[in-house]
Amino acid sequence: MKPKFYFCLICLLLSGMPLAYAQQDEVVIKADQLSPDVYMLTGQGGNIGIYVGEEYVLMVDDQFNRLSEKIKAAIRKISDKPIRFLFNTHMHGDHTGGNAAFNAEETTIVAHDNVRTRVRDNNQKKLDAKEISPEFFGKMLPELTFSDDISFYDGEETIMAFHVHEAHTDGDAMMYFMNINVLHMGYTYFDGLYPYIDLNSGGSVNGLIAAQKRALMLINEETTIIPGHGSPSNRAELQAYISMLETLKSNIEQAIADGKSLEQVQADPDIGAAYDATHGGGFINPERMRTIFYSSLKEK
Repeated sequence: MKPKFYFCLICLLLSGMPLAYAQQDEVVIKADQLSPDVYMLTGQGGNIGIYVGEEYVLMVDDQFNRLSEKIKAAIRKISDKPIRFLFNTHMHGDHTGGNAAFNAEETTIVAHDNVRTRVRDNNQKKLDAKEISPEFFGKMLPELTFSDDISFYDGEETIMAFHVHEAHTDGDAMMYFMNINVLHMGYTYFDGLYPYIDLNSGGSVNGLIAAQKRALMLINEETTIIPGHGSPSNRAELQAYISMLETLKSNIEQAIADGKSLEQVQADPDIGAAYDATHGGGFINPERMRTIFYSSLKEK
């Protein structure tokens, strides 16, 4: 079983706790090399992917604005090539918070259409409250968007990004480095944790499972997976995760068919008994998992 050292981190990132308590000065940006050309950076937020191409760097997600200088320093240790593209896997702040800091003349921010819309709407509130400047607001927004998929070509490498519908949010996209055989799944996959499905931002249980099954069809036993949080993973672990989600879905659908209320499902530990000990120790604890699944499936 993999260590669950990131449980407390997830609690902090997703609970709305004031960021002042995060002790940002103590955050260390760690780089793990997954292939000759792909690295995973961890720090405080979603896992960052770094691809070092022939002439440029492609970056996947950027964590929080306050960590941007540390992240830039970590990337410079890997390569001094310019960051040509910054790809946002979805709209949440621990994946897009550094957009303005990385948005430079040589860097284009790329994301799904819905990511730009949600980042714009979230930051419009901050702009109206004068918490950010108009310049900062403009630099936060993805400059190149797509509706279904987009491909990048670098020498012999083909990098394919594709939208998955109503999964963690309504704007999730995965990025697959085809020849290197590395897949960045963003928040559509939480390694070793119950998933965070943002129902208020267009996410759904069925969409999340469908997204993971799409990834499963794309990859093979040799693929390295970068999850949104947690350690690098693989096809077998993803397959086991899908089996878990389908079991939980079936259990809660049965409870709904039996006429059980949300309160009854929240109080029923048998629904996730097989997985609560291994996956329920993070921000999405067993009761909240049951709440999210029930709410999503009841609305189906």
